[in-house]
Amino acid sequence: MKVIFAGTPEFARVALEALLQAGFAVPLVLTQPDRPAGRGMKLQASPVKQLALEHGIAVAQPRSLRLDGKYPEDAAQAQAAIAAARADVMVVAAYGLILPQWVLDAPPLGCLNIHASLLPRWRGAAPIHRAIEAGDAETGVTIMQMDAGLDTGDMLLDEKAAILPGDTTAVLHDRLAQLGGRLIVQALRQLPGGGLRRVPQPEQGVTYAHKIDKVESGVDWSLPAEVIARRVRAFDPFPGASTVLGTEGIKIWSSEIDSCSRLPEARCGQILSVNDAGIMVACGEGALRLTVLQRAGGKRLAAADFVRGFELRPGMVLGNAAGGAPP
Repeated sequence: MKVIFAGTPEFARVALEALLQAGFAVPLVLTQPDRPAGRGMKLQASPVKQLALEHGIAVAQPRSLRLDGKYPEDAAQAQAAIAAARADVMVVAAYGLILPQWVLDAPPLGCLNIHASLLPRWRGAAPIHRAIEAGDAETGVTIMQMDAGLDTGDMLLDEKAAILPGDTTAVLHDRLAQLGGRLIVQALRQLPGGGLRRVPQPEQGVTYAHKIDKVESGVDWSLPAEVIARRVRAFDPFPGASTVLGTEGIKIWSSEIDSCSRLPEARCGQILSVNDAGIMVACGEGALRLTVLQRAGGKRLAAADFVRGFELRPGMVLGNAAGGAPP
């Protein structure tokens, strides 16, 4: 079976690697154009492109796939490359471009998507982040037959995965990436013989995982400690949970919910105690112990190390950050 692969970030790279290791022929890879990255803002190839080049696979990087859109020449070149590949199926994982109908219809077996949630929950761009933020006990991966809608296609395979109490988006992402790679290999092996049953997504239970915005990083200390702790985990590695002390920005990378009740006289965001175990902060309900922090221009530090270079004392009040660039 010949497979065109469309994907861009690390999640997709893991899936492409699984397909190659399973022996599938991949004549063409579609991925996003190179983007500036790092302190020098040099153009950097996507993880998928880097892996494709290592294996000598042809790479196309159209800015759009719409023949009637802003970059019709890109779409026309991609159309020619897809036709020349003569693939049986296209696999899509976190590609970053909407597939128009001509792409969906191009491979005889259609386009299969690897989606990091149990559809129809968390359709959209940020399913891993939103599942953690919402406090879901489980998530998973769904292999879906793509249609013109936003993650609305029929389900072919899915598998659940527990969300553990300490899971950040980074940690859960890596587990789901491995699961996605395994499931897409299974799906493609079953696909030619009609071994996959298409199941329409139920109309009930639909939720949308909207793209994460930097403005969401600001911690609102009037919220319950449990909610803030989930956001700290959900926003690691991007955009990070932010707070301020005066004009100084602080990123919070790890926290623990304290079992004690919030002191009645404490203001939301007020520091209750500082010790090697962490910085205790009053929340709208309960208190949160901050255990790993980062100041602008610095690196992530355990609380005991952080306070040696950044004075924090009981009584100080952390403010609501307004988002912005990570330190």
